[in-house]
Amino acid sequence: MHSVVLTATGVFTPPYAISNDELVQAFNAYADLQNEQYADAIAAGERAAVPHSSSDFIVAASGIQSRYVMTKDGILDPTRMYPRYPERSDEDPSMMAEMGVKAAQIALDRAGLTGEDIDLILCAASNMERAYPAMAVEIQDLLGAGGMAFDMNVACSSATFGIQTAADMIRSGSIRRAMVVSPEITSGHLEWRDRDCHFIFGDVATAVILERDEGQDGFSVLSTRCASKFSNNIRNNMGFLRPTRDAMDDRRDMRFMQNGRKVFKEVLPLVSAHIADHMADEGIAADDLKRLWLHQANKTMNDYIGKKVLGRTPEDGEQPNILQDYANTSSAGSIIAFDKYSDDLTSGDAGLICSFGAGYSVGSVILRRK
Repeated sequence: MHSVVLTATGVFTPPYAISNDELVQAFNAYADLQNEQYADAIAAGERAAVPHSSSDFIVAASGIQSRYVMTKDGILDPTRMYPRYPERSDEDPSMMAEMGVKAAQIALDRAGLTGEDIDLILCAASNMERAYPAMAVEIQDLLGAGGMAFDMNVACSSATFGIQTAADMIRSGSIRRAMVVSPEITSGHLEWRDRDCHFIFGDVATAVILERDEGQDGFSVLSTRCASKFSNNIRNNMGFLRPTRDAMDDRRDMRFMQNGRKVFKEVLPLVSAHIADHMADEGIAADDLKRLWLHQANKTMNDYIGKKVLGRTPEDGEQPNILQDYANTSSAGSIIAFDKYSDDLTSGDAGLICSFGAGYSVGSVILRRK
């Protein structure tokens, strides 16, 4: 069995940002249009009015202040309320592959590697732009990588599940180097017309390089653990069977949907217990952890988990959040937090990456700075 080291990460941040104020202005204009159009039905009690949103509501509910997107076009149009992406020919790189390659190249440059050095590419993300050919194989081709590539979808846990899969293959000796790429175009699956969730997601792409430990600098991968338990409380019903349905005019169930109250009640103890059991089995005490890089879904959830894991309120910097700038970026969130808040750790310092989400799914990775 070989040891595994995480040698580099890369983050591609889209060029456009939408503040809460911008988002709220567009949403409230949409709400006013809807309420005017259906005024008679609302007055008759046959239809509920669309309530206004506010920046204060968004911050209080999530901790989010802004989000990055691949385009603003269409999102802030009250008559449309979803992004408009130009159609690409089959000969052009797909959006996911293009984003993934940009994050991957940053990671490769940091590791002093080229695409030819990578034996495995996993495209691990919450939504795939197409069913086939695999997004990972396209990224492999664009990077000039060898070996093999395949896609993985475990929703918001995709990156950590991908890390465990790649690490296991390195441990077994079947590959030497792997890259887990998570291009998340969450703006395409968010329902921007729903007050309860219109603010949640942002776009980004991350990449993680794992290698057989041969003395490289980086973070030793001490242990990985993943678990899943079926729940329908977070879902997206879009799929290839969609055209078989007679009713095609309502796109609501094709996008992100959740029962927020149940998710909070069920996910928090699941994740806290998963992390605690993983640490106990590996002999890692709470005081041994210098950093928690958690899934960036909601500040309240992260504060709860951080307090449960450490047995106290986390001190500044122990459990960093990037929600305020990036919003929820699905599987990429914990990797962004690691990328931005790991350079200050010194030799021997331990930390834990954890992501969780639909499935339910949860993945954790225990690391130690070499």
